[in-house]
Amino acid sequence: MPPRLNIPPVTRIVLIVLGLQSVLSAAIRYRQWTANSEIVIPYLNLVPQLSLVYPWTFLTTTLVENNVFTLSIAGLTLYHGGRYLERAWSSREFAKFLLIASLIPNLLCFGTTIVFFALTRNESWTLMPIAGTIPLQISFLVAFSQLVPAHTVTLFRGLLSLRVPRFPLLYIGLVTLLCLTPMLTIVSFLLAVYGFLVSWTYLRFYKVAFPDLDTSQPSSLRGDASETFAIAEFFPGPVRPFVSAISTQVFNVLVAMRLCVPFSPADISAARGDHHHGFSHRGAPGSARAEAERRRALALRALDQRLHAATANAAARAQSAPVPPAVAPPVPTATGPTVQNQPQVTPPNAMTAQAAGGSGLLGETNYNPDADSNGS
Repeated sequence: MPPRLNIPPVTRIVLIVLGLQSVLSAAIRYRQWTANSEIVIPYLNLVPQLSLVYPWTFLTTTLVENNVFTLSIAGLTLYHGGRYLERAWSSREFAKFLLIASLIPNLLCFGTTIVFFALTRNESWTLMPIAGTIPLQISFLVAFSQLVPAHTVTLFRGLLSLRVPRFPLLYIGLVTLLCLTPMLTIVSFLLAVYGFLVSWTYLRFYKVAFPDLDTSQPSSLRGDASETFAIAEFFPGPVRPFVSAISTQVFNVLVAMRLCVPFSPADISAARGDHHHGFSHRGAPGSARAEAERRRALALRALDQRLHAATANAAARAQSAPVPPAVAPPVPTATGPTVQNQPQVTPPNAMTAQAAGGSGLLGETNYNPDADSNGS
């Protein structure tokens, strides 16, 4: 029986739209290709000077890739990241996150190119297509930084080991380097920066918080007031005080403009998993570790449920269609009658262990809450 691809509904729809729009874009470019002009598709990609009459492009342009390399990366990112986040958050919350992480960075990038055009009078700013899944990719990295902030990803058998909150800035650095090549433009850099800021702002201040682990009741709190998800935690230790000072001043300005609401002591206490809401323990020793333990428990709880369901389904399929063991032919002996070799049946546990043993060729994730929070 061929394996079934268990893809949640929102992730499945996004992957289908990405494939269809990218193939359609490639077909149009192929038919209109000329050696002396650059092809733009204003009704599929967001082009500031041409796409105002096609307002849907502010959203759909995110799911258009223009070459096989970026399409492959986008597909893998949406497949693995989308499955994880949709099951951890629910389809509704995941769809809302995709909408915000796609639409707002495109709008901000559109406004930035208009400002640059007004300052320079260079028409190329308004003719650069704004397209690609870059804001979604970095938004997924920010979401993983919230869910598993204390996990360490080890790649290539220990040659590279990084904690999850380090990946968003590394991604921005990689996009910056690629912008120096013909592969990407300055628009890609703007999308990466705006995607990082928008996704962090939404998860920090507006997204509905996780349910309580003890009561399993929906939470009425919004945002994430934990210390492990402060914006300074994405930066290396030496620059964190500088970033923290700047972010505090920006936050105070936003509060004065009534664009953000400061966290109450109850919000901070609930974000740490405390049940004593009468006062705040901000800055207490071990609070970062307690928050990391809480998030680890949430992630592992959802993962454990999925693993149990997958194991039960595999066992049911194995029982419904058993495979008879192969019997070896009799082997003649020099001193007596023939001896028939007994079939060797591999126990299911051994098969599971063998299958699991080959999955760590590229890397693994480790949980290390005692690691120095100032290091990488």
